[in-house]
Amino acid sequence: MTISASRVLLQCAVACAAVSIGAGAFAADPVKKMPIPRTAEGKPDFTGFWTHETITPLERPAQYGTRLIMTDEEVKAAEGFAAEHVKKADAPTDPKARIQDLPTDCGYGFTGANCGYNNFWVDRGEKVLRIKGEPRASIITDPANGRLPGMLPDAAKHAAAERAAFRKNAGPVDGPELRSLGERCLLSFGSNGGPPMLPNMYNNAYQFVQTPDNMLILVEMVHDARVLRMKGKPLTTKIPKWLGDSVARWEGDTLVVETTNFHPLHTFRGADGDRKVIEKFSYASPNEILYQFTVSDPNSLTAPFSGELIFNRTNEPVYEYACHEGNYALPGILAGARAEEAQGQKATAKEVANEDDGE
Repeated sequence: MTISASRVLLQCAVACAAVSIGAGAFAADPVKKMPIPRTAEGKPDFTGFWTHETITPLERPAQYGTRLIMTDEEVKAAEGFAAEHVKKADAPTDPKARIQDLPTDCGYGFTGANCGYNNFWVDRGEKVLRIKGEPRASIITDPANGRLPGMLPDAAKHAAAERAAFRKNAGPVDGPELRSLGERCLLSFGSNGGPPMLPNMYNNAYQFVQTPDNMLILVEMVHDARVLRMKGKPLTTKIPKWLGDSVARWEGDTLVVETTNFHPLHTFRGADGDRKVIEKFSYASPNEILYQFTVSDPNSLTAPFSGELIFNRTNEPVYEYACHEGNYALPGILAGARAEEAQGQKATAKEVANEDDGE
């Protein structure tokens, strides 16, 4: 994996603030007379390199209720916490340290052996998300509490049954196809590729290439590539696509994208392959893209949810993402599982032999 040299490593459990946008609703379009880059056809031109890292989380901490806008004190505390975390994480490790002396809780949910993930690779950003000058406590704007909606009872029951059957009948080590998509380097994990395209712990860079007929979004994470077709109809549902089928249209200076027909293995926060994602791209300033999204899945979720964030223009290109760790490790993972199975078979055979001797 790679990072851009000047992008910094941070994130934090952020406080929150007030206001909400109704279900599926978006904030008003930016001022249309703004001097923004335009194509020869007069449409906003999003071509360029962008990044959207932020320490603002997707979901709002529950204790802040419906507050969306953070106070100055909360912003200072959040960004200070993130900076202090990076300072500690960047401290050199004593090469003579014993294993038991190494950190066991390195923050942001990483514990134990996962603390060995060198902080050099991390790229969470350093600032709270700001939209129209307002510091945001969550990316989600609707529901009003900034939290993801729950799953419908039947969908939750079906998902639980599938997980149970998977563990009982196959398990994640019976073959390479059962390992996660991110580990197999098939898709970016954490929904970097999306849609919706959300910040992750690293590799939050994008390249947009726009033509009159299409827009390509190259994602740094796992070199995903989305093609938004500006002219056309949805493709056949007989062939689902990993990142879904994205059809775009212009509504004034806003690019609206509807994506459906996701591969069934590419789920998102309880929504399955039948979900629909609507995205809106519009300039908030010549160097900022306001990115808004709504995810709906009436078969799985109790309600749609919406969010928004900012893509910031950068001069740094997207670097190659050499995703190989999981693939190189797969032979060892599977061989270890076979060794455990062999030991179990030997133990069972020994127990049977002992029982026979007892008889």
